[in-house]
Amino acid sequence: MFKFLHIGLLVFGAAFGISARAESVLFLNPGSTEEAFWISYSQFMQSAARNLGIDLQILYSQRQPELTLAQARIALQGPSRPDYLVFVNEQYIAPQILRLAQGSGVKLFMVNAALTPNQQALLGERADRIGSLVPNDEEGGYMMMKELIRLHPPVASDRQIEVLAFSGLKITPSAQLREHGMQRALAEHPQVRLRQLVYSGWTQQRAYEQARQLVKRYPEVSLVWSANDEMAFGAMRAFVETGKTPGKDVLFSAVNTSPAALQAVVDGRLSALVGGHFTLGGWALVELHDHELGVDLDQYGGRDRQIPLLQLVDKAHARQMLAMGKAPNYDVNFRQLSAKGRPASYRYPFDLQTLMH
Repeated sequence: MFKFLHIGLLVFGAAFGISARAESVLFLNPGSTEEAFWISYSQFMQSAARNLGIDLQILYSQRQPELTLAQARIALQGPSRPDYLVFVNEQYIAPQILRLAQGSGVKLFMVNAALTPNQQALLGERADRIGSLVPNDEEGGYMMMKELIRLHPPVASDRQIEVLAFSGLKITPSAQLREHGMQRALAEHPQVRLRQLVYSGWTQQRAYEQARQLVKRYPEVSLVWSANDEMAFGAMRAFVETGKTPGKDVLFSAVNTSPAALQAVVDGRLSALVGGHFTLGGWALVELHDHELGVDLDQYGGRDRQIPLLQLVDKAHARQMLAMGKAPNYDVNFRQLSAKGRPASYRYPFDLQTLMH
């Protein structure tokens, strides 16, 4: 753990110590350097930072919240502080980061998971908290389940359609919200029965190990809902080992537009995919850059916003996104999205369509 921290903070200190040309931003990436989602998330942020002229540094915590807090402590209380700290309320650590930030002069922005209503009530308003951007996680979970049910072949009225669900971590807001969405969809379809929900910690290997047991326990399962792509692929591997064909005998869903997930949609192995929230960090930088320019974010859609980034990705979109992924700059002019000088009716066009122009 401390190897990552030491290396990351050496780079961090050097970068912010020498630069006075632009606003400096540190992003505490909660993911692993081996997770396709968090890597693509960082790449999109880097593309935005280059276009906007922002001095961006990114530190990964390898899914260890205690490492995120150690990184935050040095960033907020050390000698080389960024202008802005961008972070995720992963495993509900935001209150601790807000406490560390007290009096630091660093401005705070949350992405992907913001303060819960309870945390907000306890912490109150803070002048250093600039805002937050989160995706429509609950709706994403709902859309995936609805699409799986829509695609399932009709069954006799006296028969049930059986589902298995693979979620991330119980203490991660995005996992909980996606589960709520799934349960909402199931409530609309009494003929569809959830046999078991398991927590696979977002990892392919864990989902595979669990699915090997569950396939034996529930041989009639024909729908598999997963809260990310890695877990979907783990579950899929277990079903393939029993001789079942993904997309025919069993329909799978996933979240995240990783190249592997997009290819699985094109190939028909993934039947329902939602994605688009890897762009959140990049959009956040547009808002931070505007804040630096004196823009009042409240005038342009609110300081704390949920945006409908999670959308169903069909085969045509998947092919387009696979091609787009080969251009690492994403060909987005982030500067043009600025609200600076715009009428009060302007709303930031933060969606997949902006990417696929």
